[in-house]
Amino acid sequence: MIMRDPFVQAPPQLGNQYLDDEVLISYLNRVLPAEVMQDIAASLEELGEIAVNHYALQLADRENEPKLVQWDAWGNRVDRIELTALWQEAEKVAARLSLVATAYEKAHGKYSRIHQFAKVYLFTPSSDIYSCPLAMTDGAARTLMLSQNKALIERALPHLLSRDPESFWTSGQWMTEASGGSDVGLSESTAVRDERGAWRLHGRKWFTSAIASQMALTLARPDGNGPGGKGLALFYLETRNADGTPQNILIHRLKDKLGTRKLPTAEITLKGTEAELVMGTADGVRNIAPMLNITRTWNSISAVSYMRRGLALARDYAQRRSAFGATLAEKPLFLDTLAGLQAEFEAGFHLAFYLVEWLGKEENEGLSAEEQILLRLLTPIVKLTTARQAVLVASEIVELFGGAGYVEDTGLPLLLRDSQVFPIWEGTTHVLALDCLNTLESKSGFSVLKTEILRCIAGVSDVRLTRLVESVKNTLTNVETWRASAANVGVANLEAGARRLALTLGRTLALALLLRHAQWMLEMVHDVQGDRAALRFAQNGFDLIATEDLVGAKYLALRE
Repeated sequence: MIMRDPFVQAPPQLGNQYLDDEVLISYLNRVLPAEVMQDIAASLEELGEIAVNHYALQLADRENEPKLVQWDAWGNRVDRIELTALWQEAEKVAARLSLVATAYEKAHGKYSRIHQFAKVYLFTPSSDIYSCPLAMTDGAARTLMLSQNKALIERALPHLLSRDPESFWTSGQWMTEASGGSDVGLSESTAVRDERGAWRLHGRKWFTSAIASQMALTLARPDGNGPGGKGLALFYLETRNADGTPQNILIHRLKDKLGTRKLPTAEITLKGTEAELVMGTADGVRNIAPMLNITRTWNSISAVSYMRRGLALARDYAQRRSAFGATLAEKPLFLDTLAGLQAEFEAGFHLAFYLVEWLGKEENEGLSAEEQILLRLLTPIVKLTTARQAVLVASEIVELFGGAGYVEDTGLPLLLRDSQVFPIWEGTTHVLALDCLNTLESKSGFSVLKTEILRCIAGVSDVRLTRLVESVKNTLTNVETWRASAANVGVANLEAGARRLALTLGRTLALALLLRHAQWMLEMVHDVQGDRAALRFAQNGFDLIATEDLVGAKYLALRE
Protein backbone atom coordinates (compact mmCIF):
# COMPACT_ATOMS: atom_id res chain seq x y z
CA MET A 1 0.00 0.00 0.00
CA ILE A 2 1.37 3.38 -1.05
CA MET A 3 1.27 5.99 1.69
CA ARG A 4 0.54 9.48 0.45
CA ASP A 5 1.71 12.62 2.14
CA PRO A 6 -1.16 14.41 3.88
CA PHE A 7 -2.71 17.34 2.09
CA VAL A 8 -1.28 20.75 2.94
CA GLN A 9 -3.28 23.81 1.95
CA ALA A 10 -1.39 26.51 0.05
CA PRO A 11 -1.75 29.85 1.89
CA PRO A 12 -2.97 33.01 0.16
CA GLN A 13 -0.38 35.13 -1.61
CA LEU A 14 -0.20 38.80 -2.49
CA GLY A 15 0.82 40.30 -5.81
CA ASN A 16 2.07 43.86 -6.25
CA GLN A 17 -0.51 45.78 -4.25
CA TYR A 18 -0.56 48.71 -6.65
CA LEU A 19 -0.57 46.89 -9.97
CA ASP A 20 -3.25 44.47 -8.73
CA ASP A 21 -5.58 47.22 -7.50
CA GLU A 22 -7.98 48.11 -10.29
CA VAL A 23 -10.06 50.30 -7.98
CA LEU A 24 -7.10 52.51 -7.04
CA ILE A 25 -5.76 52.74 -10.58
CA SER A 26 -9.12 53.60 -12.14
CA TYR A 27 -9.76 56.23 -9.46
CA LEU A 28 -6.37 57.86 -9.98
CA ASN A 29 -6.86 57.87 -13.75
CA ARG A 30 -10.17 59.68 -13.28
CA VAL A 31 -9.11 62.38 -10.82
CA LEU A 32 -5.48 63.08 -11.73
CA PRO A 33 -4.10 64.90 -14.77
CA ALA A 34 -2.23 62.50 -17.04
CA GLU A 35 1.14 64.11 -16.29
CA VAL A 36 0.63 63.71 -12.53
CA MET A 37 -0.41 60.10 -12.95
CA GLN A 38 2.67 59.42 -15.04
CA ASP A 39 4.89 61.11 -12.48
CA ILE A 40 3.65 59.19 -9.44
CA ALA A 41 3.05 55.72 -10.90
CA ALA A 42 6.61 54.49 -10.27
CA SER A 43 6.52 55.47 -6.58
CA LEU A 44 3.21 53.67 -6.11
CA GLU A 45 4.46 50.55 -7.88
CA GLU A 46 7.51 50.54 -5.62
CA LEU A 47 5.31 50.77 -2.55
CA GLY A 48 3.07 48.06 -3.95
CA GLU A 49 6.05 45.71 -3.94
CA ILE A 50 7.27 46.86 -0.54
CA ALA A 51 3.81 46.07 0.82
CA VAL A 52 4.19 42.46 -0.35
CA ASN A 53 7.65 42.11 1.19
CA HIS A 54 6.55 43.69 4.45
CA TYR A 55 3.55 41.37 4.62
CA ALA A 56 6.00 38.45 4.70
CA LEU A 57 7.97 40.23 7.45
CA GLN A 58 4.72 40.87 9.28
CA LEU A 59 3.90 37.17 9.36
CA ALA A 60 7.42 36.28 10.49
CA ASP A 61 7.33 38.95 13.21
CA ARG A 62 3.81 38.00 14.30
CA GLU A 63 4.57 36.95 17.89
CA ASN A 64 6.80 39.91 18.77
CA GLU A 65 5.39 42.92 20.59
CA PRO A 66 6.93 46.14 21.92
CA LYS A 67 8.36 45.95 25.42
CA LEU A 68 8.64 48.48 28.21
CA VAL A 69 11.96 48.30 30.05
CA GLN A 70 11.47 50.38 33.18
CA TRP A 71 14.76 49.71 34.98
CA ASP A 72 18.35 49.09 33.94
CA ALA A 73 20.61 46.51 35.58
CA TRP A 74 21.74 49.01 38.25
CA GLY A 75 18.32 50.16 39.37
CA ASN A 76 18.03 53.33 37.32
CA ARG A 77 14.55 54.19 36.01
CA VAL A 78 14.92 54.28 32.21
CA ASP A 79 11.40 53.69 30.80
CA ARG A 80 12.73 52.56 27.44
CA ILE A 81 10.46 51.19 24.71
CA GLU A 82 11.86 48.34 22.63
CA LEU A 83 10.06 48.31 19.28
CA THR A 84 9.51 45.32 17.02
CA ALA A 85 11.74 44.70 14.02
CA LEU A 86 8.97 45.51 11.54
CA TRP A 87 8.21 48.82 13.24
CA GLN A 88 11.86 49.81 13.07
CA GLU A 89 11.90 48.98 9.37
CA ALA A 90 8.57 50.74 8.77
CA GLU A 91 10.00 53.96 10.18
CA LYS A 92 12.81 53.88 7.62
CA VAL A 93 10.44 53.22 4.74
CA ALA A 94 8.04 55.94 5.87
CA ALA A 95 10.82 58.52 5.95
CA ARG A 96 12.56 57.43 2.74
CA LEU A 97 9.33 57.32 0.73
CA SER A 98 8.00 60.51 2.37
CA LEU A 99 4.66 59.22 3.58
CA VAL A 100 4.24 62.47 5.49
CA ALA A 101 6.42 64.91 3.55
CA THR A 102 4.70 64.32 0.19
CA ALA A 103 1.72 66.38 1.34
CA TYR A 104 3.90 69.34 2.32
CA GLU A 105 6.39 69.32 -0.53
CA LYS A 106 3.36 69.93 -2.78
CA ALA A 107 5.05 68.73 -5.95
CA HIS A 108 1.60 68.30 -7.48
CA GLY A 109 -0.34 71.06 -5.75
CA LYS A 110 -3.81 70.00 -4.60
CA TYR A 111 -3.13 66.49 -5.94
CA SER A 112 -0.25 66.00 -3.50
CA ARG A 113 -2.64 64.81 -0.80
CA ILE A 114 -4.05 62.20 -3.18
CA HIS A 115 -0.51 61.02 -3.96
CA GLN A 116 0.35 60.90 -0.26
CA PHE A 117 -2.73 58.96 0.76
CA ALA A 118 -2.38 56.54 -2.13
CA LYS A 119 1.00 55.72 -0.58
CA VAL A 120 -0.54 55.43 2.88
CA TYR A 121 -3.29 53.17 1.53
CA LEU A 122 -0.71 50.79 0.02
CA PHE A 123 1.64 50.83 3.02
CA THR A 124 -0.66 50.68 6.06
CA PRO A 125 -1.83 47.02 6.09
CA SER A 126 1.77 45.79 5.98
CA SER A 127 3.09 48.18 8.65
CA ASP A 128 1.54 46.79 11.86
CA ILE A 129 -0.31 50.12 12.31
CA TYR A 130 2.81 52.27 11.98
CA SER A 131 0.29 54.52 10.27
CA CYS A 132 -0.76 55.67 13.77
CA PRO A 133 2.37 57.70 14.60
CA LEU A 134 2.55 58.82 10.97
CA ALA A 135 -1.01 60.14 11.19
CA MET A 136 -0.20 62.12 14.32
CA THR A 137 3.04 63.34 12.74
CA ASP A 138 1.08 64.65 9.77
CA GLY A 139 -1.46 66.21 12.14
CA ALA A 140 1.25 67.82 14.25
CA ALA A 141 2.94 69.27 11.17
CA ARG A 142 -0.34 70.77 9.97
CA THR A 143 -1.21 72.14 13.43
CA LEU A 144 2.20 73.76 13.91
CA MET A 145 2.08 75.34 10.45
CA LEU A 146 -1.35 76.84 11.14
CA SER A 147 -0.21 78.07 14.57
CA GLN A 148 2.35 80.41 12.97
CA ASN A 149 4.59 79.71 15.95
CA LYS A 150 7.86 80.45 14.18
CA ALA A 151 10.14 78.94 16.82
CA LEU A 152 8.30 75.61 16.96
CA ILE A 153 7.94 75.46 13.19
CA GLU A 154 11.70 75.93 12.77
CA ARG A 155 12.42 73.42 15.53
CA ALA A 156 10.05 70.57 14.67
CA LEU A 157 8.99 70.71 11.02
CA PRO A 158 12.39 69.82 9.51
CA HIS A 159 12.24 66.61 11.55
CA LEU A 160 8.57 65.80 10.97
CA LEU A 161 8.98 66.23 7.20
CA SER A 162 12.42 64.68 6.86
CA ARG A 163 13.19 62.00 4.27
CA ASP A 164 16.23 60.92 6.29
CA PRO A 165 15.44 58.12 8.79
CA GLU A 166 18.20 59.40 11.06
CA SER A 167 16.60 62.83 11.50
CA PHE A 168 12.93 61.86 11.02
CA TRP A 169 10.61 62.41 13.99
CA THR A 170 7.14 61.17 14.71
CA SER A 171 4.69 62.88 17.03
CA GLY A 172 2.29 61.74 19.70
CA GLN A 173 -1.11 63.28 20.40
CA TRP A 174 -1.78 63.08 24.13
CA MET A 175 -5.33 64.02 25.04
CA THR A 176 -7.12 61.10 26.67
CA GLU A 177 -7.39 60.98 30.46
CA ALA A 178 -9.31 58.63 32.71
CA SER A 179 -11.42 61.53 33.96
CA GLY A 180 -12.89 62.40 30.57
CA GLY A 181 -12.09 59.98 27.78
CA SER A 182 -13.69 61.53 24.70
CA ASP A 183 -14.83 64.47 26.85
CA VAL A 184 -11.40 66.09 26.91
CA GLY A 185 -12.81 69.17 28.64
CA LEU A 186 -12.62 67.15 31.87
CA SER A 187 -8.83 66.89 31.58
CA GLU A 188 -7.05 67.16 34.92
CA SER A 189 -3.54 67.84 33.58
CA THR A 190 -2.17 71.20 34.72
CA ALA A 191 0.51 73.59 33.50
CA VAL A 192 2.51 75.86 35.81
CA ARG A 193 5.48 78.14 35.24
CA ASP A 194 8.76 77.39 36.98
CA GLU A 195 11.24 79.92 38.33
CA ARG A 196 12.66 80.42 34.82
CA GLY A 197 9.24 81.09 33.36
CA ALA A 198 9.15 77.75 31.52
CA TRP A 199 5.91 75.78 31.47
CA ARG A 200 5.87 72.50 33.39
CA LEU A 201 3.13 69.93 32.84
CA HIS A 202 1.69 67.66 35.53
CA GLY A 203 -0.94 64.97 35.12
CA ARG A 204 -1.79 61.44 34.13
CA LYS A 205 -2.53 60.52 30.52
CA TRP A 206 -4.49 57.28 30.34
CA PHE A 207 -4.04 56.48 26.65
CA THR A 208 -0.97 57.75 24.79
CA SER A 209 -0.34 56.06 21.48
CA ALA A 210 3.05 56.30 19.78
CA ILE A 211 4.78 56.72 23.13
CA ALA A 212 8.12 56.12 21.37
CA SER A 213 7.74 59.33 19.34
CA GLN A 214 10.25 62.13 19.80
CA MET A 215 7.62 64.82 20.44
CA ALA A 216 3.96 65.24 21.26
CA LEU A 217 1.19 67.78 21.23
CA THR A 218 -0.88 67.63 24.40
CA LEU A 219 -3.53 69.49 26.36
CA ALA A 220 -3.15 70.87 29.88
CA ARG A 221 -4.86 73.55 31.96
CA PRO A 222 -2.66 76.56 32.79
CA ASP A 223 -2.75 77.53 36.43
CA GLY A 224 -5.73 79.80 37.07
CA ASN A 225 -7.71 78.86 33.95
CA GLY A 226 -11.37 77.90 34.25
CA PRO A 227 -12.93 74.47 33.67
CA GLY A 228 -13.94 72.87 30.39
CA GLY A 229 -12.28 72.66 27.02
CA LYS A 230 -11.89 76.42 26.71
CA GLY A 231 -9.63 76.50 29.76
CA LEU A 232 -7.18 74.01 28.27
CA ALA A 233 -4.14 75.07 26.29
CA LEU A 234 -2.23 73.28 23.54
CA PHE A 235 1.38 72.45 24.39
CA TYR A 236 4.39 71.12 22.50
CA LEU A 237 6.84 68.86 24.30
CA GLU A 238 9.82 66.70 23.45
CA THR A 239 9.68 63.31 25.08
CA ARG A 240 13.34 62.57 25.74
CA ASN A 241 16.37 64.31 27.12
CA ALA A 242 19.59 64.50 25.12
CA ASP A 243 20.81 61.27 26.74
CA GLY A 244 17.65 59.41 25.73
CA THR A 245 16.05 59.30 29.17
CA PRO A 246 12.40 60.36 29.52
CA GLN A 247 11.87 64.10 29.94
CA ASN A 248 10.14 63.99 33.35
CA ILE A 249 7.72 61.37 32.04
CA LEU A 250 6.94 58.16 33.88
CA ILE A 251 5.72 55.28 31.71
CA HIS A 252 3.65 53.05 33.98
CA ARG A 253 2.70 50.31 31.54
CA LEU A 254 1.89 49.48 27.93
CA LYS A 255 -1.78 48.82 27.31
CA ASP A 256 -2.81 45.20 26.78
CA LYS A 257 -5.12 45.80 23.81
CA LEU A 258 -7.45 43.68 21.70
CA GLY A 259 -5.63 44.70 18.52
CA THR A 260 -2.93 47.09 17.26
CA ARG A 261 -0.67 45.24 19.67
CA LYS A 262 2.50 46.24 17.79
CA LEU A 263 1.66 49.89 18.50
CA PRO A 264 3.10 50.85 21.91
CA THR A 265 0.26 52.61 23.72
CA ALA A 266 1.14 53.71 27.22
CA GLU A 267 -0.28 55.00 30.47
CA ILE A 268 1.96 57.83 31.66
CA THR A 269 2.39 60.56 34.23
CA LEU A 270 3.83 63.96 33.40
CA LYS A 271 5.93 65.06 36.36
CA GLY A 272 7.02 68.57 35.56
CA THR A 273 7.58 67.86 31.88
CA GLU A 274 8.90 70.99 30.20
CA ALA A 275 6.67 72.19 27.37
CA GLU A 276 5.96 75.22 25.20
CA LEU A 277 2.67 76.85 24.35
CA VAL A 278 1.72 76.34 20.73
CA MET A 279 -0.76 79.21 20.45
CA GLY A 280 -2.29 81.00 23.44
CA THR A 281 -3.08 79.99 26.98
CA ALA A 282 -6.64 78.81 26.25
CA ASP A 283 -8.85 77.23 23.57
CA GLY A 284 -6.62 74.17 23.35
CA VAL A 285 -9.38 71.87 22.10
CA ARG A 286 -10.11 74.23 19.22
CA ASN A 287 -6.43 74.71 18.48
CA ILE A 288 -5.75 70.98 18.24
CA ALA A 289 -8.71 70.47 15.86
CA PRO A 290 -6.51 70.57 12.71
CA MET A 291 -4.61 67.59 14.07
CA LEU A 292 -7.85 65.67 14.63
CA ASN A 293 -9.04 66.41 11.11
CA ILE A 294 -5.82 64.98 9.68
CA THR A 295 -5.76 61.91 11.90
CA ARG A 296 -9.42 61.15 11.15
CA THR A 297 -8.58 61.25 7.46
CA TRP A 298 -5.72 58.80 8.06
CA ASN A 299 -8.17 56.62 10.00
CA SER A 300 -10.54 56.56 7.02
CA ILE A 301 -7.82 55.64 4.53
CA SER A 302 -6.40 53.01 6.88
CA ALA A 303 -9.84 51.43 7.34
CA VAL A 304 -10.25 51.19 3.58
CA SER A 305 -6.76 49.75 3.17
CA TYR A 306 -7.54 46.96 5.63
CA MET A 307 -10.67 46.05 3.69
CA ARG A 308 -8.62 45.92 0.51
CA ARG A 309 -5.98 43.66 2.13
CA GLY A 310 -8.55 41.17 3.40
CA LEU A 311 -10.25 41.00 0.01
CA ALA A 312 -6.93 40.53 -1.81
CA LEU A 313 -6.09 37.56 0.40
CA ALA A 314 -9.58 36.08 0.11
CA ARG A 315 -9.59 36.35 -3.70
CA ASP A 316 -6.26 34.62 -4.00
CA TYR A 317 -7.31 31.94 -1.53
CA ALA A 318 -10.47 31.31 -3.52
CA GLN A 319 -8.28 30.16 -6.41
CA ARG A 320 -6.22 27.84 -4.18
CA ARG A 321 -8.83 26.24 -1.95
CA SER A 322 -11.03 23.41 -3.24
CA ALA A 323 -14.13 22.11 -1.48
CA PHE A 324 -17.03 19.94 -2.61
CA GLY A 325 -15.51 19.32 -6.02
CA ALA A 326 -14.53 22.82 -7.09
CA THR A 327 -12.46 25.82 -6.07
CA LEU A 328 -14.11 28.45 -3.92
CA ALA A 329 -13.85 30.80 -6.89
CA GLU A 330 -16.35 28.58 -8.67
CA LYS A 331 -18.87 28.53 -5.83
CA PRO A 332 -21.80 30.92 -6.39
CA LEU A 333 -22.44 31.51 -2.70
CA PHE A 334 -18.81 32.33 -1.99
CA LEU A 335 -18.74 34.73 -4.95
CA ASP A 336 -21.95 36.40 -3.86
CA THR A 337 -20.57 37.03 -0.37
CA LEU A 338 -17.27 38.32 -1.73
CA ALA A 339 -19.09 40.60 -4.16
CA GLY A 340 -21.04 42.22 -1.35
CA LEU A 341 -17.83 42.86 0.57
CA GLN A 342 -16.09 44.25 -2.51
CA ALA A 343 -18.97 46.69 -2.98
CA GLU A 344 -18.59 47.87 0.63
CA PHE A 345 -14.87 48.34 0.09
CA GLU A 346 -15.30 50.30 -3.14
CA ALA A 347 -17.90 52.55 -1.54
CA GLY A 348 -15.59 53.21 1.40
CA PHE A 349 -12.64 53.77 -0.93
CA HIS A 350 -14.38 56.50 -2.90
CA LEU A 351 -15.71 58.05 0.29
CA ALA A 352 -12.27 58.22 1.93
CA PHE A 353 -10.46 59.59 -1.11
CA TYR A 354 -13.25 62.12 -1.64
CA LEU A 355 -12.38 63.46 1.81
CA VAL A 356 -8.71 63.54 0.77
CA GLU A 357 -9.62 65.60 -2.32
CA TRP A 358 -11.30 68.24 -0.16
CA LEU A 359 -8.36 68.29 2.24
CA GLY A 360 -6.00 68.91 -0.66
CA LYS A 361 -8.22 71.69 -1.97
CA GLU A 362 -8.37 73.36 1.45
CA GLU A 363 -4.59 73.35 1.85
CA ASN A 364 -3.76 74.53 -1.67
CA GLU A 365 -6.64 76.69 -2.89
CA GLY A 366 -8.67 77.55 0.20
CA LEU A 367 -12.37 76.94 0.73
CA SER A 368 -15.43 79.13 0.66
CA ALA A 369 -17.54 79.41 3.82
CA GLU A 370 -19.93 76.73 2.56
CA GLU A 371 -17.07 74.44 1.56
CA GLN A 372 -15.58 74.81 5.03
CA ILE A 373 -18.87 73.64 6.50
CA LEU A 374 -18.88 70.73 4.05
CA LEU A 375 -15.39 69.61 5.09
CA ARG A 376 -16.30 70.10 8.74
CA LEU A 377 -19.20 67.69 8.19
CA LEU A 378 -17.46 65.23 5.89
CA THR A 379 -14.59 64.44 8.25
CA PRO A 380 -16.63 62.72 11.00
CA ILE A 381 -19.11 61.19 8.54
CA VAL A 382 -16.44 59.57 6.39
CA LYS A 383 -14.45 58.40 9.39
CA LEU A 384 -17.35 56.72 11.17
CA THR A 385 -18.77 55.18 7.98
CA THR A 386 -15.52 53.62 6.76
CA ALA A 387 -14.64 52.45 10.28
CA ARG A 388 -17.90 50.52 10.61
CA GLN A 389 -17.41 49.07 7.14
CA ALA A 390 -13.91 47.87 8.01
CA VAL A 391 -15.09 45.86 11.01
CA LEU A 392 -17.93 44.29 9.05
CA VAL A 393 -15.70 43.35 6.11
CA ALA A 394 -12.88 42.03 8.31
CA SER A 395 -15.28 39.80 10.25
CA GLU A 396 -16.70 38.34 7.04
CA ILE A 397 -13.22 37.82 5.59
CA VAL A 398 -12.13 35.85 8.64
CA GLU A 399 -15.22 33.67 8.28
CA LEU A 400 -14.60 33.11 4.56
CA PHE A 401 -11.33 31.41 5.48
CA GLY A 402 -13.13 29.02 7.81
CA GLY A 403 -10.95 27.56 10.54
CA ALA A 404 -7.80 29.07 9.03
CA GLY A 405 -9.27 32.52 9.59
CA TYR A 406 -9.61 31.77 13.30
CA VAL A 407 -6.06 30.50 13.80
CA GLU A 408 -3.53 33.11 14.89
CA ASP A 409 -0.49 31.77 13.04
CA THR A 410 -2.14 32.34 9.66
CA GLY A 411 -2.01 36.05 10.44
CA LEU A 412 -5.67 36.41 9.41
CA PRO A 413 -7.21 37.20 12.83
CA LEU A 414 -4.96 40.27 12.89
CA LEU A 415 -7.20 41.83 10.23
CA LEU A 416 -10.22 41.71 12.53
CA ARG A 417 -8.46 42.63 15.76
CA ASP A 418 -6.71 45.62 14.22
CA SER A 419 -9.80 46.76 12.29
CA GLN A 420 -11.71 47.13 15.54
CA VAL A 421 -9.56 50.14 16.40
CA PHE A 422 -10.93 52.22 13.53
CA PRO A 423 -14.36 52.92 15.13
CA ILE A 424 -12.63 53.77 18.44
CA TRP A 425 -9.48 55.72 17.53
CA GLU A 426 -10.01 59.48 17.05
CA GLY A 427 -13.60 59.44 18.23
CA THR A 428 -16.09 56.62 18.61
CA THR A 429 -19.08 56.30 16.30
CA HIS A 430 -21.30 57.90 18.96
CA VAL A 431 -18.98 60.88 19.53
CA LEU A 432 -18.62 61.55 15.82
CA ALA A 433 -22.34 61.10 15.18
CA LEU A 434 -23.08 63.78 17.77
CA ASP A 435 -20.40 66.00 16.22
CA CYS A 436 -22.07 65.49 12.86
CA LEU A 437 -25.50 66.29 14.32
CA ASN A 438 -24.19 69.53 15.82
CA THR A 439 -22.85 70.68 12.44
CA LEU A 440 -26.06 69.70 10.70
CA GLU A 441 -28.21 71.63 13.15
CA SER A 442 -26.06 74.66 13.96
CA LYS A 443 -24.40 75.48 10.64
CA SER A 444 -27.02 74.51 8.03
CA GLY A 445 -24.78 71.59 7.23
CA PHE A 446 -27.49 69.41 5.74
CA SER A 447 -28.27 71.91 3.00
CA VAL A 448 -24.58 72.12 2.09
CA LEU A 449 -24.15 68.33 2.06
CA LYS A 450 -27.36 67.76 0.11
CA THR A 451 -26.22 70.22 -2.55
CA GLU A 452 -22.89 68.40 -2.83
CA ILE A 453 -24.45 64.95 -3.09
CA LEU A 454 -26.78 66.18 -5.83
CA ARG A 455 -23.79 67.71 -7.62
CA CYS A 456 -22.02 64.34 -7.55
CA ILE A 457 -24.91 62.60 -9.30
CA ALA A 458 -25.85 65.44 -11.65
CA GLY A 459 -23.93 63.92 -14.56
CA VAL A 460 -25.17 60.36 -14.07
CA SER A 461 -27.32 59.53 -17.10
CA ASP A 462 -26.84 55.86 -17.95
CA VAL A 463 -30.16 54.06 -17.81
CA ARG A 464 -28.71 51.37 -15.52
CA LEU A 465 -27.84 54.00 -12.93
CA THR A 466 -30.66 56.54 -13.03
CA ARG A 467 -32.90 54.39 -10.82
CA LEU A 468 -30.30 54.64 -8.08
CA VAL A 469 -30.03 58.39 -8.65
CA GLU A 470 -33.68 58.62 -7.72
CA SER A 471 -33.06 56.44 -4.67
CA VAL A 472 -30.37 58.85 -3.51
CA LYS A 473 -32.73 61.79 -3.91
CA ASN A 474 -35.51 59.94 -2.08
CA THR A 475 -33.18 59.18 0.82
CA LEU A 476 -32.23 62.85 1.14
CA THR A 477 -35.93 63.71 1.25
CA ASN A 478 -36.45 61.04 3.91
CA VAL A 479 -33.64 62.54 5.97
CA GLU A 480 -35.19 65.99 5.73
CA THR A 481 -38.58 64.67 6.79
CA TRP A 482 -37.09 62.77 9.73
CA ARG A 483 -35.06 65.77 10.93
CA ALA A 484 -38.11 68.01 10.93
CA SER A 485 -40.24 65.41 12.71
CA ALA A 486 -37.61 64.55 15.32
CA ALA A 487 -36.87 68.21 16.00
CA ASN A 488 -40.55 68.86 16.65
CA VAL A 489 -40.65 66.10 19.25
CA GLY A 490 -37.47 67.23 21.00
CA VAL A 491 -33.70 67.18 21.03
CA ALA A 492 -33.63 63.73 22.65
CA ASN A 493 -35.10 62.22 19.48
CA LEU A 494 -32.49 63.90 17.31
CA GLU A 495 -29.72 62.61 19.56
CA ALA A 496 -31.15 59.09 19.66
CA GLY A 497 -31.15 58.95 15.87
CA ALA A 498 -27.78 60.64 15.38
CA ARG A 499 -25.89 57.43 14.61
CA ARG A 500 -28.41 56.22 12.03
CA LEU A 501 -28.48 59.70 10.54
CA ALA A 502 -24.71 59.93 10.18
CA LEU A 503 -24.42 56.45 8.68
CA THR A 504 -27.27 57.17 6.28
CA LEU A 505 -25.56 60.33 5.08
CA GLY A 506 -22.23 58.53 4.78
CA ARG A 507 -23.63 55.60 2.85
CA THR A 508 -25.79 57.82 0.64
CA LEU A 509 -22.79 59.97 -0.26
CA ALA A 510 -20.78 56.80 -0.91
CA LEU A 511 -23.46 55.58 -3.33
CA ALA A 512 -23.46 58.95 -5.08
CA LEU A 513 -19.69 58.73 -5.51
CA LEU A 514 -19.95 55.17 -6.82
CA LEU A 515 -22.56 56.31 -9.34
CA ARG A 516 -20.35 59.16 -10.50
CA HIS A 517 -17.39 56.84 -10.94
CA ALA A 518 -19.55 54.22 -12.66
CA GLN A 519 -20.73 56.80 -15.21
CA TRP A 520 -17.09 57.65 -15.94
CA MET A 521 -16.19 53.98 -16.28
CA LEU A 522 -19.02 53.40 -18.72
CA GLU A 523 -18.23 56.49 -20.79
CA MET A 524 -14.46 56.88 -20.70
CA VAL A 525 -13.09 53.34 -20.47
CA HIS A 526 -16.14 51.55 -21.89
CA ASP A 527 -16.26 49.13 -18.98
CA VAL A 528 -19.64 47.43 -19.35
CA GLN A 529 -19.30 46.12 -15.80
CA GLY A 530 -18.52 49.57 -14.39
CA ASP A 531 -21.90 49.84 -12.68
CA ARG A 532 -21.62 46.63 -10.66
CA ALA A 533 -20.21 48.08 -7.44
CA ALA A 534 -22.88 50.78 -7.25
CA LEU A 535 -25.70 48.34 -7.92
CA ARG A 536 -24.46 45.87 -5.30
CA PHE A 537 -23.73 48.52 -2.68
CA ALA A 538 -27.30 49.80 -3.06
CA GLN A 539 -28.54 46.27 -2.38
CA ASN A 540 -26.50 46.24 0.83
CA GLY A 541 -28.60 49.18 2.03
CA PHE A 542 -27.94 52.84 2.67
CA ASP A 543 -31.09 54.42 4.17
CA LEU A 544 -31.00 53.58 7.88
CA ILE A 545 -33.41 56.24 9.10
CA ALA A 546 -36.03 54.99 11.58
CA THR A 547 -38.55 56.46 13.99
CA GLU A 548 -37.21 56.66 17.54
CA ASP A 549 -38.96 54.89 20.41
CA LEU A 550 -37.20 56.38 23.41
CA VAL A 551 -39.34 54.58 25.99
CA GLY A 552 -38.83 51.22 24.30
CA ALA A 553 -35.13 51.88 23.81
CA LYS A 554 -34.65 52.67 27.49
CA TYR A 555 -36.54 49.55 28.49
CA LEU A 556 -34.49 47.27 26.23
CA ALA A 557 -31.18 48.95 26.96
CA LEU A 558 -31.52 48.66 30.74
CA ARG A 559 -33.38 45.36 30.88
CA GLU A 560 -31.61 42.78 33.04
